[in-house]
Amino acid sequence: MADRLTVLVAARDEEAVIGQTVGQLAETFPGATIVVADDGSIDRTAALAEAAGADVLRLPRLGKGQALSLAERTLPPGPLLLCDADVRGDLRPLADAQADLAIAAFAERRGGGLGLAKRIARALVRAGSGFAAREPLSGQRALSTAARRACFPVAAGFGAEVRMTIDAVRAGLTVREVELPLVHRATGRDLVGFLHRGRQLVHALLACGPLAVSFRGLRLPVVGWLISLQGDPAVALVSLIGLADDVWSGPERGFWEHLRSGSTTGVVKLVAIPLVGLAATRRASGALLVGLAANALNQLDTAPGRALKAYLAAALVLGAPRASAVVLLPYDLREMAMLGDAGSNALGAMLGLKSVSRLTGRGRAAAIALLAGFTVLGERRSLGSLIERTWGLRALDAAGRRAW
Repeated sequence: MADRLTVLVAARDEEAVIGQTVGQLAETFPGATIVVADDGSIDRTAALAEAAGADVLRLPRLGKGQALSLAERTLPPGPLLLCDADVRGDLRPLADAQADLAIAAFAERRGGGLGLAKRIARALVRAGSGFAAREPLSGQRALSTAARRACFPVAAGFGAEVRMTIDAVRAGLTVREVELPLVHRATGRDLVGFLHRGRQLVHALLACGPLAVSFRGLRLPVVGWLISLQGDPAVALVSLIGLADDVWSGPERGFWEHLRSGSTTGVVKLVAIPLVGLAATRRASGALLVGLAANALNQLDTAPGRALKAYLAAALVLGAPRASAVVLLPYDLREMAMLGDAGSNALGAMLGLKSVSRLTGRGRAAAIALLAGFTVLGERRSLGSLIERTWGLRALDAAGRRAW
């Protein structure tokens, strides 16, 4: 039934507590469906959760937010209760709260660090939504059907909770914190604890920035704009143009779709990026190379690591900067972040600018013809399908990518 409660637990390497948690949830919410999203555990978490009566979705190790998002879309419609694997206490008041998003606030604080991550998370929620959160990082949350629609897919990693609150408030939904006598395994003031809270803080900051939904349905931070920090004003401007497309783009895909749709952010890119190339190089060939190369990298950014690998291969030939691409590659391959148009367009622009300085007139003409042909091919055929059907390219494309 649509009004039946589903309880979702994201767990990683929690064999010591998962059986007790599932058993307590089953006792507290008889008749509810209990699902454990196993986030790549290397211990017996999944087996023990199943033995305790939960349905288990086994996933590769991606992160808390990614595990919640992938599991949520497999669940039946209706209210949803999120619960951490190590929490003890009665969550019924949370599920019964008269709110679209009800958040558990611990009645008593135990352990923890200096409070910096929580204070910054509170500030982020307030800046993003105006809501004064007491427990911005609490993983115990009850969502109505409307809140599920507004908040899922959630932000990646430990940024899921912070962005969830912001999204619910922005959607005009009722958000309420409920104080409960809960207990959980708190991290201490040691190296492990500080590293954990450091990750929470980084993930929360990224969750409040630009996000995009990947081909797998994960809502990931767009980090390609970091490429603009390399110092080239033209590349920074192209990245900003791409970021606008990341934030405000519509459903249009491809050169002709954007032209048919009229005034879209894609059309702005088609005009503005070549103009940046023209201004930076004072050459028509520069305008064409920057525009076409930016579009080529954007066309390739359809699978984790694909555009970055293509950029690095071309950068080795042209002598273009490689440091930022090397840093971003593992995060892109592991589906922890996305380049977005801000990144792929900026990388293409760097290749285009480097081509102008490294290639002769004939070399530039050949590069323009090659990139134009590549653009036409991408408009008529799926480049991803062509890569996956070509043995050598398929092997290079898949290298380092997570297996599903």
